[in-house]
Amino acid sequence: MSERILVVDDDLHLLKAFRRQLGERFDLDTAQNGNDAIAAVHASIDAKTPYAVVLCDMRMPGIDGIETLERIRTVSPDTVRLMLTGNADQQTAIDSINRGQIFRFYTKPFPLDQLGDGIQVALEQHRLIIAERELLEKTVTGSIKMLTDLVAFNDPMSHALAVRLQQWIHILQTSFNMPHRWQLEIAASLVAVGHLALPPELVTKKRRKAVLTETEELVLRQAPEMARDLLANIPRLNKVAEIVYLQDKGYDGSGFPDQGPRGDAIPLDARIIKILKDLADETGAAPLTEAALLRLDQKKNQYAPILLSKVRNCLRALVAGKAAPAIELPVAALRAGHEILSDVRLENEHLIIPARTRLTAAHITRIQNLKKIFGFIEPIKVAEASLKDADAEKTP
Repeated sequence: MSERILVVDDDLHLLKAFRRQLGERFDLDTAQNGNDAIAAVHASIDAKTPYAVVLCDMRMPGIDGIETLERIRTVSPDTVRLMLTGNADQQTAIDSINRGQIFRFYTKPFPLDQLGDGIQVALEQHRLIIAERELLEKTVTGSIKMLTDLVAFNDPMSHALAVRLQQWIHILQTSFNMPHRWQLEIAASLVAVGHLALPPELVTKKRRKAVLTETEELVLRQAPEMARDLLANIPRLNKVAEIVYLQDKGYDGSGFPDQGPRGDAIPLDARIIKILKDLADETGAAPLTEAALLRLDQKKNQYAPILLSKVRNCLRALVAGKAAPAIELPVAALRAGHEILSDVRLENEHLIIPARTRLTAAHITRIQNLKKIFGFIEPIKVAEASLKDADAEKTP
């Protein structure tokens, strides 16, 4: 796909000169004012072909070049911005750099071939920006996947909790028009990452609601802090780390950390996870019930009242829903994308993957490796609707 350039100038003769001399060298579009330029940038984003470079004149009717580039930067931050001006005063340069964050500044008159070389340098800068962003995104995505896989292997029940929270969050986002909150979804997937630093016996003891010593209680309460410190090392996850850190903080100020925020000072995403975690604790591995939703009233001071009401109203659809049709499969027939409705256990009853988990490629690899040595309790119940998802994952 060619890299698109947008030239913005109210001088029609200059735009024609750009097309005539640089049109064969670059994929060039033109606009005669700032509003048309901003509309063109929006249209390019909608078409998934955003401009790599925008070259804009300073003095134009309507909005000037500085405001035009400032607004373009807001909607298309990866676009490299260049400024043209016949006014080379210092304040213009300062405003262009501070507000429009331009890459380079050109003063009229100029040779078009020289300006073409400048556009080429801007394209190279754009490629660098995109390459760095893609590398960062792959690094973040890979780090999150590694952590979730580690939790799944070391503590399947905690991983199942994370999956359940993600499913409920998806329902919340679609049911009451909550904007897509990627940080909330990632935080939900990582709520148990702090358990990686805990003795497995302690996590099991807590899950069984056994009596804990004072020291054990303290260590467990600090798991979110361990998670935050771990996630803080991953780029772009600072806010996610804070949400995970405050996942047990009550709206009334109760819970960990003792000296943490309270009320609306707690991030909304952390308040949502607090409600959903407590609800999951009420239901265990069983399907959601109306009784479990109502039992949250016993701790209602720990939740924002309006938020609790919205969450319960949205999730009540799960209570009224019918059980998903299921089929039974041998372990060898399980595929990535299958949603299992019964536990995957070894013949000695050791839990490998809990029910209501959507299998990933990592799950399948682990099952295949274990199957070479151990026997499994079979068959496994699988949601019939998820068979198509597994087929889709096999399609290249």
